[in-house]
Amino acid sequence: MPYKIHIAPVFWMPAERAAAWHAVVAASIGHDLPGEPPPTPKQVHARLTTAGPDGRRLFWLATEDDGAVVGVAGLRLLTEPGRDHLAELELHVHPARRRRGVGGHLLATAVFAAQVERRRGLLTSAVADGPGAAFCGARGFRRRLTLHHLLLDVARADGSAADAGRPGYELTAWTGAVPDHLAEALAAARNAVRDGPPGEADDERRTWDADRVRTMAKALADGGDTLLTVAALAKERPIANGLAGYTELVIRAGETRRALQYDTAVVPAHRGRGLGSWLKAAMVRRLRAEHPGVTEIESVNAENNARMLAVNRRLGFRPCHRTHEYRLDVTP
Repeated sequence: MPYKIHIAPVFWMPAERAAAWHAVVAASIGHDLPGEPPPTPKQVHARLTTAGPDGRRLFWLATEDDGAVVGVAGLRLLTEPGRDHLAELELHVHPARRRRGVGGHLLATAVFAAQVERRRGLLTSAVADGPGAAFCGARGFRRRLTLHHLLLDVARADGSAADAGRPGYELTAWTGAVPDHLAEALAAARNAVRDGPPGEADDERRTWDADRVRTMAKALADGGDTLLTVAALAKERPIANGLAGYTELVIRAGETRRALQYDTAVVPAHRGRGLGSWLKAAMVRRLRAEHPGVTEIESVNAENNARMLAVNRRLGFRPCHRTHEYRLDVTP
């Protein structure tokens, strides 16, 4: 008998649907990345119910005749200027129900929705050499770049770079939204770093201003996440153009063990002075002091970003796994 599934849009996300979504995601990640902690139910619920910045979200469930959820898909329709022709795809199928057409039906549904919304490209990611990578390769996705996922044991990290200052620079730090007097400087620093990650297309990059920086921090806070930032200021320049670099960590809602490395960047005019290592070592010191229960940091670096990979190796990061990022061109 042919395997029957039903694809249905989700217009609201009560607790039981969020729990079913989490069960599929946890099973999928547990199968494809054994030993890696899946997102907690609280993290999944926050992602499904919290409106993020610069995007609208669409959701679908794949169910069997008895209502059992066997696959999920989400589409984030980007709305920020310069990226409003793109959508980000998340798709998971329960390992026990793979190779039965569930993923293909969910993808076709998401592609149709993207076309209706006049999107020209779908972005997604998959574990390198895993089932998701094979799925993308068989369906016309183009691989854009390879990302290395690295783990740092906070207790064993080499934080010695934090001991020595950097002549002409000073450190500052904050939690959550950037202080108002630094908002424009942080946006300018983000925009100045236009050379990464290598492989990213120009039409997929963000343009930052002070409002967008604040909106990103608010979205994290609304989802229950904690954002930590350490920044380097150039003493001889006014604040408006003197933020030389920064590093960010996020502790997700309900997380008890792992922090996620978000951006680490040094403005090109300030490179070659060891600021990247200084910033990251200072962040490790801060994490130990303020969040002693967090014992590891996960960082994701583009394969050909040799500069940041070297910084992370010196700090003590070790390889964990790799993922590929893909783009599927679609015709509106």
